[in-house]
This record gives sequence, structure tokens and C-alpha cells, in this order.
Amino acid sequence: MTTETLTNDAAADSKILSKKLGAVGHLVFNNPEKRNAFSLEMSLAAADVIEDFLQDDAIRVIVLSGAGDKAFVSGGDISKFEKARATKEDVDTYNRTGDRFRKLLKGSAKPTIAMIRGYCLGGGMAIALNCDLRICTEESSFGIPAAKLGIGYAADRLGQLVDLVGPSAAKDLLFTGRRCNAQEALRLGIVNYVLPAGELEAFVESYAGTIAANAPLSILASKRVIDEYVKDADQRDTALTDKVVADCFASEDYVEGRRAFMEKRKANFTGR
Repeated sequence: MTTETLTNDAAADSKILSKKLGAVGHLVFNNPEKRNAFSLEMSLAAADVIEDFLQDDAIRVIVLSGAGDKAFVSGGDISKFEKARATKEDVDTYNRTGDRFRKLLKGSAKPTIAMIRGYCLGGGMAIALNCDLRICTEESSFGIPAAKLGIGYAADRLGQLVDLVGPSAAKDLLFTGRRCNAQEALRLGIVNYVLPAGELEAFVESYAGTIAANAPLSILASKRVIDEYVKDADQRDTALTDKVVADCFASEDYVEGRRAFMEKRKANFTGR
């Protein structure tokens, strides 16, 4: 895959941009004239970027953001709904095609962070909720206006919201279609941190760097165990959770971590 850079003028027409900075892979939704409204074409391109990051051993953390300062993603591109999502059959086809990005993001073996400025609505909030962590500015706002558009979401698309905020708060947001501000989003558990706009990028860079310096197998174990734990007990993949934990203790990184601690130095983890 050819990876566009964020500063490449030749990539100005691309709706999905990406860049690798050390151990961090950046994906940018680049549709600022529509507040980064998300289309099926963007979903397909985003899936390619995520797949490339997952296959690159040098990348340990993935950060998603929106171009400009108005929006992370303001939702699906409604101007394309009439053609692409006019009937139930169209919606089913749209969802099947776009599911690759969602599944890659949700199932990512590497930590994912949504860096949010401005609007994070509808499909944009779905993208953010499929990330492991969400960090936003004080001016950000969140909402799922499905009830204002006659849209319904299946259980697998609302599960992340319910898991984070609980069923009552999820119903409040969905029944009213209202927006909540950054502080309410923090209180509800939708976001992990709220920063002044001028501090967001530096904070995320430092935060992602902290994660990238830690043992990848330990992070993967935490990710898989937590993701399985929030499922109903009879749906949990205990064989998977047992394996990822065992892999940690059988790894070179476990040896390195112990030695670094005893020698009072910073560990150099390799993911092996």
C-alpha cells in the first residue's frame, strides 16, 4: 500500500491520509469541507491503512484524527445516503462493505487512540467507540442523532456505547439524539481525557509514546482479556485469554522486563 503523508500536497484530494512517526501510525480523516463526513470510499481506504499498520512490526500504537479543528468525524456523508443507503438492501450492502474497517479497528492487536477535536457524531462516534481510548479537546461534542434520521443500529454497533455508559445513559443519548459536551462525555466514560485545544496533540504524542515503550505482548494480553471480560460469560474465549497471558510469561520481553527492573534501567521491549 502507498501511504500518503500528512504534508504531501499531492495527497490533498485523498480523503484518508496516513503517516508513520516512529512507533505510532497516524490515520487522518481528510474531508474538512464536510467536517470530515465519512463515506463508504473513505471506509475502504481507512481499512487499507489500518491493515498496513497492523502488518508493520515497527508500529505499536495507532492514532486516528480528523483534519482541521472543526471535527473528528461529523457522521456519515448524508449527501450519499439517497444513492448508497436508500433501501434496506442498499444498507445491508453498505454495512457489509464497510464492516472491514470496523472489524479491523475493533479487533486491532495494537492499541488505538481517537484524538478528537470538535464534532464526533453518528458514524464518527461509532469509529471513536471502536478505538481503545478517546482523548478530546474541551470544545468537542458527541452524539448519535439516529432518531433524527430514522436510522436503527444493530446490537453489535451499539455494544461499545452501552458497555461504556450503561443502558440508561445510552437510551438517553439515542432517544433524544442530543449532543453532550466534553465534560459530560468524560463523566459518562465516553472519553478518557479532556485537554485544552492547544495541548491535545502534544499530550497524545506523549501518551502514545508511553504506550509504545511498554511491552507489546502485555498490552495485547490486557486488550484481549478486557475485551473478552465485558462479554457474557458463555461468550468469552477463555482459550484466547489463557494463551495471551501465557505468551507474556514465555516471552523474551518478560526476561527483559525483570532484568531492567533489577538493573534500574529502562526496558527495551521487542514484542517477542
